[in-house]
This record gives sequence, structure tokens and C-alpha cells, in this order.
Amino acid sequence: SIIGGYLMGTFNTLEEVREHFKNDRFATNAGMVVDDFGEGHSTCSVTLTDDHKNAYGGIMGGVIFTLADLAFAVCANQIHCLSVAQQISINYLNAPKGERLIARAQCIKNGRTTSIINVSVSDDTGRDVALFIGTAFKLQSKQ
Repeated sequence: SIIGGYLMGTFNTLEEVREHFKNDRFATNAGMVVDDFGEGHSTCSVTLTDDHKNAYGGIMGGVIFTLADLAFAVCANQIHCLSVAQQISINYLNAPKGERLIARAQCIKNGRTTSIINVSVSDDTGRDVALFIGTAFKLQSKQ
């Protein structure tokens, strides 16, 4: 059935989402967690450590991208499982100053074969860190 323009979601509880995405080992091994999800949105975060730093002492861009990508994946696969990234763009805005990064994904277009999802990444001081936009391609289910 359809609620608010979305098919009923893939996951019913936060525990279900976390169990599924613990298999995203690169993200989970880096300390990234799913904090929230719902119809057309998700939130993920990571507590920053020295392991996330680049050679200059800043947070590596790949950490920011991976966190945004995890939030994108949770949002996309809640809408339609299985969805995969078809195209991604990221703009890095500011270096993080806080101790945590938070990625908030929001579906802005849910089409027949693709979804367009914006992800904003900020730190726990409220500083804007990155804007990520992705197109998720909806794979056909094997039924």
C-alpha cells in the first residue's frame, strides 16, 4: 500500500535497520550508526576519533562521504529494497569542528525507477560540513 506517496517501508523498527546495515562493514567498522529512519528520511552519525583524521589532522573527506552514503542507503532502501547508488555528488562546505558528524537524508523525489535523496552533513556544533545529493536506482525484486 502507499502512504504519503511512499510504498510501505522495508524496515519496521530501528533495530531491524541497524541489523541490516551492520553488514555495511566499512561504515560500521568506522563507528557509524543509524540513529533514525522513517518514510523518506534517515539520520546517521559518527563520533570522530584520531582514526578519522587525514595527514593534516583534519577529518578525511572519505569519512564525511561514507557517513552521507550510509544515510542515503538507509533512506533509499527504506523506500525500495533493493536500491543502489546510480549517481552521487558531494560538496564539502566546512571542516568539522565538533566531536560528532550527523548526516540527515531526505527523499526529494520518489519516482518509478529512481529516488533523488539530499543528505546534509553537519557537526554537533551545528556547523554545515557537506551537501550530498544522490540518485538511487530501484532494482527489480526477484519475485
